[in-house]
Amino acid sequence: MSTKFMDKDFLLSNETAKTLFHEYASKQPIVDYHCHIDPRQIYEDKTFEDIAEIWLGGDHYKWRVMRNNGVDERYITGDASPYEKFQKWAETMPKLIGNPLYHWTHLELQRYFDIYETLSPETCDMIWEKANEKLKSLSAREIIKQSNVSVICTTDDPTDDLIWHKKIKEDSQVTFKVLPTFRPDKLLNIESDGFKQYVNDLEKVSGKKANNLDSLKEIITDRLDYFVDMGCRISDHALNYVVFNERDDIEDILQKALDGKPLTIEEVEAYKTEMLCFLAGLYFERDIAMQLHYGVVRNVNKKAFDSLGPDTGYDAIWGSAESGVKLGTLLSKMNSSGKLPKTIVYSLNPCDNAQIETIIGCFQKSEHPGWMQHGSAWWFNDTKQGMEAQITELANMSVLGNFVGMLTDSRSFLSYTRHEYFRRILCNIIGGWVEHGEYPKDIDKLGKMVEDICHNNAISYFKF
Repeated sequence: MSTKFMDKDFLLSNETAKTLFHEYASKQPIVDYHCHIDPRQIYEDKTFEDIAEIWLGGDHYKWRVMRNNGVDERYITGDASPYEKFQKWAETMPKLIGNPLYHWTHLELQRYFDIYETLSPETCDMIWEKANEKLKSLSAREIIKQSNVSVICTTDDPTDDLIWHKKIKEDSQVTFKVLPTFRPDKLLNIESDGFKQYVNDLEKVSGKKANNLDSLKEIITDRLDYFVDMGCRISDHALNYVVFNERDDIEDILQKALDGKPLTIEEVEAYKTEMLCFLAGLYFERDIAMQLHYGVVRNVNKKAFDSLGPDTGYDAIWGSAESGVKLGTLLSKMNSSGKLPKTIVYSLNPCDNAQIETIIGCFQKSEHPGWMQHGSAWWFNDTKQGMEAQITELANMSVLGNFVGMLTDSRSFLSYTRHEYFRRILCNIIGGWVEHGEYPKDIDKLGKMVEDICHNNAISYFKF
């Protein structure tokens, strides 16, 4: 007997999974500890003109598959009307069998718009009109509340004044937490053409001069302390690849960069190693969790980058044979100083799953179970198969019950259904193990484990 399309038991293939999801997982608030939501839109309680704006604006996941379907750029990032762009998305949708975007799209239609028809050229006009009518009562805050979100951690540069976080904090109508995340990528990217200007920006916001390495470290320490005062509990680092290179001429390397002189790859890696270890010490002292994202080759298509800029759907997976060695060596250096912070490691390369598990297992702390975490399936791995692989590998080689769970990593307010997607997959995997006699059918214990992974572990780990 075939299963009905995306019904209440979607992705739940056994009775234990159904019980765990409906009775435990689905009732847990969402802790979105890593996203790219604009806090200003939360404060101003942004409303949306139409479904194209909230769905297609800035969503490079959708842009990529539209390009793969032969859609002209005019209908993706160009000057076509919102309806025309939505129409092209509707034309693409029926072909996306096996793609998580097909599931996410219809979860969002069901949860936020009460639309249970599938999106296609035939239903395009009906869904356009019905969704747009529903959007009139779906502001940013309403979507967050309706999604049962308790914590949102945005992604913020150290130069940010966090004014919108201040305003949110002072607004008694906001019943959920919105906290900044410290993301000093521009500080680390010494090879960037904009590095010198970024140091100038740090000087302006701090009122101090960055004449040398010590003064630059002092400024970034002050900025981190400001973020902590504003409720920051997490840092984040986007590394194209894991770096490790120890040298004793970091001061000279910094001065070369500030003088506009080119650096060697070795010099760049040495500076990044120095700053990552320095920042890790600051995080440890302030009980801030450190996220390391790596395995990305960015802006592969230079012509497209020159035309559209970054974050437009032209990044790919970077597979590095030395990533495991360098990750282990970097963490070991931090650990040897006695200042290895709580750390979550993500790789865009799915081949790194087992590698990450074995490496972080070398640095766990007895006083804090789950100190080192293998982050949830990320970006191109954010699929049913990718989530199953990450969860299974974590269970195989570590302690699944200590996992801090899912995040959206999204710029869209409708992406909270990704947590439901993850929770269904999690419950189905656990339920399958139980049904096959690999774990006792103790629903109370299993339910508690599911609640912990979906909510409680993140609250405890980040101390929200």
